[in-house]
Amino acid sequence: MKKLSFFLITFSSFVVAQSKKIEQSIATLYETSLTDGASYDWLDHLSNQIGGRLSGSLNAERAVQWGKEELDQMGLDRVYLQEVMVPKWVRGTFEYANIETSPGNTINVPICALGGSIATPAAGIRAGVVEVQSIDELKSLGREVIQGKIVFFNRPMNPTNIRTFEAYSDAVDQRTQGAAEASKYGAVAAVVRSMSLRLDDFPHTGATQYKGIPLSQRIPASAISTNGAELLSSMLKLNPDLRFFLKQNCKNYPDVLSHNVIGEIKGTEKPEEIIVVGGHLDSWDLGDGSHDDGAGIVQSMEVLRLFKKLNIKPKRTLRVVLFMNEENGLRGGEKYAAEAKRKGESHYFALESDSGGFTPRGFSFDCSNEQFQNLLPLFSYFEPYPVKEFTQGGSGADIGPLKDGKVILAGLRPDSQRYFDYHHAANDTFDAINKRELELGAAAMAALVFLIDQR
Repeated sequence: MKKLSFFLITFSSFVVAQSKKIEQSIATLYETSLTDGASYDWLDHLSNQIGGRLSGSLNAERAVQWGKEELDQMGLDRVYLQEVMVPKWVRGTFEYANIETSPGNTINVPICALGGSIATPAAGIRAGVVEVQSIDELKSLGREVIQGKIVFFNRPMNPTNIRTFEAYSDAVDQRTQGAAEASKYGAVAAVVRSMSLRLDDFPHTGATQYKGIPLSQRIPASAISTNGAELLSSMLKLNPDLRFFLKQNCKNYPDVLSHNVIGEIKGTEKPEEIIVVGGHLDSWDLGDGSHDDGAGIVQSMEVLRLFKKLNIKPKRTLRVVLFMNEENGLRGGEKYAAEAKRKGESHYFALESDSGGFTPRGFSFDCSNEQFQNLLPLFSYFEPYPVKEFTQGGSGADIGPLKDGKVILAGLRPDSQRYFDYHHAANDTFDAINKRELELGAAAMAALVFLIDQR
């Protein structure tokens, strides 16, 4: 009995000592990120010296080279580029639109072409407008009402939904599918209310999909600012016969070669098991992509830099992936997963940051109930930090293709209430980034990766 008691006391002391050691390691990760971090300066360069990084553009390739050079300078065990073919879409000259209440009487409204859209004719399009709240309403009206008109999709993101990403998901089908559906009923163009909860004059771009519709049958698609949408809707109520003018000069080109940027620290005990952290290097072209997803890129790079700087030697191989082409194709994420499968690589955990550089609130996990229950003891280590929400749910678009029923996928979840003020808009710029919030996110990611690797 005395031997058993001695063993239990000894074991308990060991567990307490190990727990204290882990707590100190996490505290050091946070302290280093907040006092000697690189994420903010990296983002400053990526945003202000390179700028918007639309897939297939010169800036996207400049970002690829920048990412590789920065990872090389960290002294990682391996840094390499992974080839991926990506779409090339060019906005051309900026768009123009107005509301015509009567001949010669017009009011300009802010619009932008949606990614993947075709151009209008050189002289633009002027036509009557049919306002709808949904694709189902569009279908109910049919060709008799829609033929020759511009379809105006005007369903706002639901302001009562506290989870803003859910509000976005509930509204975004208008943007992704609206033009394709409207073309089936003879519409000449589609104009979509911007995916934002704020009333302002910034139109928000994003991808639209034509679902295999021949080029000759496609119609132009654009987003109108939320203030512009409110104005157009109110004016239609007063004058259903008003006309809308739209002019845009975008163009689709054949796919071009680009790259995912990959760097890794080889594991000391289980190098065949891979932990991935990442974000997407491409962005839309209206702003400089600081929140979407420059923040995720530099936070993911910072995880590996912190491990190197603090001489933390991961048990498993720790890999950062700067994915290309999340915004209008997901080609980078799909290529990475395909190559991992071809090589027979075993992924243990994958974490993505693609929700902006705001204060981190927690993480969501795409995994089985059993896996999630096994993770629960780790979450107590975040008690001293503003990271309190750990839920089962989504992870990230780029790591999604890795899902195989075994790998645990996770996403950093910052405070989301302001994210859609900037998402895909011209105000997604470096001045919208708070240094401390960005660094807290990087520290939270590093802490979670450390805990996952140690467990």
